[in-house]
Amino acid sequence: MAGAERGGGGPAEQEPVVSLVDVLEEDEELENEACAVLGGSDSEKCSYSQGSVKRQALYACSTCTPEGEEPAGICLACSYECHGSHKLFELYTKRNFRCDCGNSKFKNLECKLLPEKGKLNSGNKYNDNFFGLYCICKRPYPDPEDEIPDEMIQCVVCEDWFHGRHLGAIPPESGDFQEMVCQACMKHCSFLWAYAAQLAVPTVTKIITAEDDGVLNVDGTDDQKVIKAENGANHHESIPEESVLEKGKDVREENKVEQVDEPSTSSGSESDLQTVSMNEHQNTESHSGCRLQELRTKKYVKQDTATYWPHNWRNKLCTCSDCMKMYADLEVLFLTDEYDTVLAYENKGKSDQGTDRRDPLMDTLNSMNRVQQVELICGC
Repeated sequence: MAGAERGGGGPAEQEPVVSLVDVLEEDEELENEACAVLGGSDSEKCSYSQGSVKRQALYACSTCTPEGEEPAGICLACSYECHGSHKLFELYTKRNFRCDCGNSKFKNLECKLLPEKGKLNSGNKYNDNFFGLYCICKRPYPDPEDEIPDEMIQCVVCEDWFHGRHLGAIPPESGDFQEMVCQACMKHCSFLWAYAAQLAVPTVTKIITAEDDGVLNVDGTDDQKVIKAENGANHHESIPEESVLEKGKDVREENKVEQVDEPSTSSGSESDLQTVSMNEHQNTESHSGCRLQELRTKKYVKQDTATYWPHNWRNKLCTCSDCMKMYADLEVLFLTDEYDTVLAYENKGKSDQGTDRRDPLMDTLNSMNRVQQVELICGC
């Protein structure tokens, strides 16, 4: 608490009063945040015996595995017991990871909690985060040389963290989306563009395909945009003014837009159109029940940007046999698992911790008489 300031011979300013309730509320908020990240992980037992854990809080030890060495990750319990005095990088959470503590990557350290471990965990995946570097700029976080205020957002696919300004488009408000897929992962999982046209949260570089010969066009009215749909009807969508033109530049050039139109029926003779119609019918029959194939028959746009997705968007992904094989080939089967999300992990942590947590305020109040309780609550 700051001391009272005195100035110019005038009376001292009254010191602000902070009640115990205020202090406990602030502590509870911090505790809830910690429970969200750490609550789903065991702080006493090494997670190695569980194999590749679906999702857990992870750390990297710069003391034991500095840059230039092989990357390694350690579980929450080992960060306390085996690396308590070391320099650690918090990695938030990672999926399908097995604790490395004490294995062959650690030359001079044996795990105190579970010494008997294999030499390597071949199923683990590593990136620059394990050396404290993030984003395409490969900078630390927090970055002492970066004076630009910016939030870091984690990609749900590669699980790297990115500055919002390095994602190809200004992100929506944090409360408007649940998950993000970075630019590189959108190229790797290009099928997601067909879904993005229907599901993704618009960004300030949102581009809508017009009916006329493939021209991308949006009519603007103050703080709303009238979107020209394929059927000629007008649909209204709230999009910032910079959504189509950013600093006077056409975003088609800026973001390397690729218009996808499957199949094209914009020209051709009547017989050609009949052939296309028959092909569409055959294609629908051959992929009966596949939502992705249905979406691919519509116009959509590919951009060199990240995409932002709302709550429960994964439930909209097709799970037919062909799509499940595609997910497996791309190593993104986890996208169909609703329990893979960070939100599901955080909710589990809060739930598990909530059943065991005691309310310190109630414990304190119960030990006092009525007068003391009133004084404490009122900050008297």
